[in-house]
Amino acid sequence: MADYIIAAASTADLPDTYFTEHDIPLIRYSYSIGMDVFEDDCKNESRAEAYQKMRAGTVYTTSMINEETYLEFFRKLLETGKNVLYLDMSKEMSSSYMASHNAAERIRHEFPDQELYLMDTRCISGGLGLLVQECVRRMESGADFETVIAWAEAHKLNIMHRFTVDDLNYLKRGGRVSNASAMIGSLLSIKPVLYVPDDGKLTVAAKVRGRKAALRTLLEGVKRDMTAPEGQHIIINHADCIDDANWLKGELMREFPMIGSIEILPLGIIIGAHCGPGLLTVFYFGDKRKP
Repeated sequence: MADYIIAAASTADLPDTYFTEHDIPLIRYSYSIGMDVFEDDCKNESRAEAYQKMRAGTVYTTSMINEETYLEFFRKLLETGKNVLYLDMSKEMSSSYMASHNAAERIRHEFPDQELYLMDTRCISGGLGLLVQECVRRMESGADFETVIAWAEAHKLNIMHRFTVDDLNYLKRGGRVSNASAMIGSLLSIKPVLYVPDDGKLTVAAKVRGRKAALRTLLEGVKRDMTAPEGQHIIINHADCIDDANWLKGELMREFPMIGSIEILPLGIIIGAHCGPGLLTVFYFGDKRKP
């Protein structure tokens, strides 16, 4: 058993069974429907229900994790006597980032002989999930605390993130596009294709007409990035668009038959609340993040 802990956030968008099977402590973001607040349980059935409700017009909102919640989470981990590596979303995408660091600074005074390492992963959603999986795999293979951290810091920017969304109104609500852009884009069936550059922000790579063109553009981006496909594990997250996810998986397997595995997972509710049903994402390793 490792003498350190890898902990993560629910925004890694892996299923709850993964965290249970690998004994990964998890801090859970929350979401609201009106005045009702729910914890992100990472269950596939919860995610499926959420996207059906979104399609029916239910509005989901999210909130940051406060400093005291992080403080108690970190304290419980450090009370085991082990060092801790904590992995969460890119600071550019998380309003909770500073709260976690403030809590970490406070708790370190209580445990001066242990290390609590908070990484700015520059990853989100399944990209964060892929980073978590790779770190956990190394831990379970016997790598020590410093080795896992060094590997993650050296390779986190090699995790490629590509997305397309189906409904611009969700991006409008989050302030990522203007009202006018959303209206015109919807009328013209404009679909943005997005990626995450080195700074960890969600950025538009292209704007195309129609869903099929967006999916093709997404695929072409992966093909340009995929420098070493042999044996790779790839994650595809989808927000209630399983047919598109299966199409993308099939195209990637045809283009790169040497890929090790492609895992299709439902997108988590926290990310989904900001992007809406129809979001399709793909995460994989490449040499350099680029549009």
